[in-house]
Amino acid sequence: MTQTEPKTEPRRWARFARHYVEMVIAMFAGMIVLGLVQSAAGLELSHESEPELAYLLMAFNMSVGMTVWMRYRGHGWASTLEMCGAMFAPIVPLYPLLWLGLIDGMSLMVIAHVAMFPAMLAVMLRRLDEYAGHH
Repeated sequence: MTQTEPKTEPRRWARFARHYVEMVIAMFAGMIVLGLVQSAAGLELSHESEPELAYLLMAFNMSVGMTVWMRYRGHGWASTLEMCGAMFAPIVPLYPLLWLGLIDGMSLMVIAHVAMFPAMLAVMLRRLDEYAGHH
């Protein structure tokens, strides 16, 4: 073990953590900016009366923000689309719960948003070298 190895590993994880934070910021930036544009255009959807469409539109908005940032940082399309998939994947088990009346629209939004964070982490761990490397 060389003297540089112990320093290298913390740097890798620091880059990984920085990228994770960047993805969260980009996700919220997309949601907020495009949400404002939609609101100004009168295209708002209700989480209570149209939860399926409201969630899909919000996930799309978050994906746009992340796509812009990831492409700017030099990530390829495969990893970018995987990260966007983390915005949509949490809804798969939740829609049936909504349709069965076990959760309401606001619960769907909250649970899905909370589930996005570990989904994003899983996507990033899958490509650890890419997310912990230089960009």
